[in-house]
Amino acid sequence: MLSKMFSSEAVTEALTILKEEIPFALWETTYVTVLATAFAIVLGLPLGVLLVAGEKGGVLPLPKGVMHVLNIIINLLRSVPFLILMILVFPLTRLIVGTSVGTTASIVPLVIAAFPFVARLVESSLRELNPNIIEMAQSAGASPFQIIVKVMIPESVPSLISNFTIAITTVLGYTAMSGIIGGGGLGKIAINYGYYRYKYLVMLIAVIILIVLVQLFQSIGTRLAAKTDRRLKKGK
Repeated sequence: MLSKMFSSEAVTEALTILKEEIPFALWETTYVTVLATAFAIVLGLPLGVLLVAGEKGGVLPLPKGVMHVLNIIINLLRSVPFLILMILVFPLTRLIVGTSVGTTASIVPLVIAAFPFVARLVESSLRELNPNIIEMAQSAGASPFQIIVKVMIPESVPSLISNFTIAITTVLGYTAMSGIIGGGGLGKIAINYGYYRYKYLVMLIAVIILIVLVQLFQSIGTRLAAKTDRRLKKGK
């Protein structure tokens, strides 16, 4: 199998595909990943804030029933495997985008799969916050909205960036699976050539590029988190 994979014919064909199709596929994967993660953060950030601020003893307590429903919705969406979720949201995708297949259409299930995950990550980041800081803000007469916007979120920025980095690498992994429903990008190339046509070298190249992208996103996220961490600045 290895000799067949790395035969001169297979290498030549892989290089041709690499030259003709990989650049656009790389762009599609990056475009979908960044856009889906951005939308997931827009939905997941306020939801994660509510999970912390809205609990009993939080800065903005919500009715117990509301909190219970929020947790159930998040847990349900997180428990559905992504492949099944893509199929379940076909009607919604068609309603929003006009079609249920294609690169742009794959953004809808990606956002629905990612925003509950982002909400939990935001919740985790905010729970790491020193409660004394919130108590000081309350003592100073700050409103719940001011505490959330000017204290909780700014103080949690390094942790939030680290967790958003986890989110974007997770979404990147999901984009590979979206190739099954006609989504474009590296996932489509890996499935079309590696699974359907048994051209494993092309699939290997696509996987390597995905790994490089993960490392790139992770490096950027780590650097941004370090730059915004006040504790590291004080240590210097």
